[in-house]
Amino acid sequence: MILFPAIDLKDGLAVRLEQGDMARATVFNRDPAAQAEEFENLGFRYLHLVDLDGAFAGKPVNAAAVDRILETVSIPVQLGGGIRDMRTVEGWLEKGVTRVILGTAAVRDPDFVKAAAKAHPGRIVVGLDARDGRVAVEGWAETSDLAAVDIARRFEDAGVAAIIYTDIARDGLLKGLNLEATIALAEAISLPVIASGGLASLADIEGLLAPGAKKLEGAITGRALYDGRLDPREALALVAGR
Repeated sequence: MILFPAIDLKDGLAVRLEQGDMARATVFNRDPAAQAEEFENLGFRYLHLVDLDGAFAGKPVNAAAVDRILETVSIPVQLGGGIRDMRTVEGWLEKGVTRVILGTAAVRDPDFVKAAAKAHPGRIVVGLDARDGRVAVEGWAETSDLAAVDIARRFEDAGVAAIIYTDIARDGLLKGLNLEATIALAEAISLPVIASGGLASLADIEGLLAPGAKKLEGAITGRALYDGRLDPREALALVAGR
């Protein structure tokens, strides 16, 4: 099980949002590269980055901050936000991003996602951000009529590395992961699933390590790490112990 510390980028800073609302952003570090280095030094083995401005703009906005992070750390990085065409996908992969996350494109242009996964097998992740099981797009500004499980099934044989399932209603609010919905998705498809949204404590880590969650690849953690509710060393020790 992989625990992915999240660095969300807005205006070149490391922030956390509440329920994806750009007006409810808290700045946690003015130097995202230093934050990434701290996570690496703590023993995390994979970083999760999101270009928040890029998600709304439909193109990379915080590229300079991502570049600095890639120059600073040696652990793998997965990146999402504003990646809507093959040129951008390949640009990031060439720069050293290990996995590219496609969210809005999975709804708007599934053929592009499949083509990217075919060209770069194991390096494309589909991000499904849902409200009440329905997928939101454009930086969560719009909610579609499509169920997360139906979109996920589109990509089962496409070479996609994993599905990230985020419960928007819990994201940034420290209410705990929606493991029930995430596990249900994992059971319904053949792809690995990563839980996201609301991870708040060691109890969530215990839930991720329970037998019923064995199909999950891992989980993304953000605000709980930044505000001290989740001790990174305890969390990583718990994961390593299992």
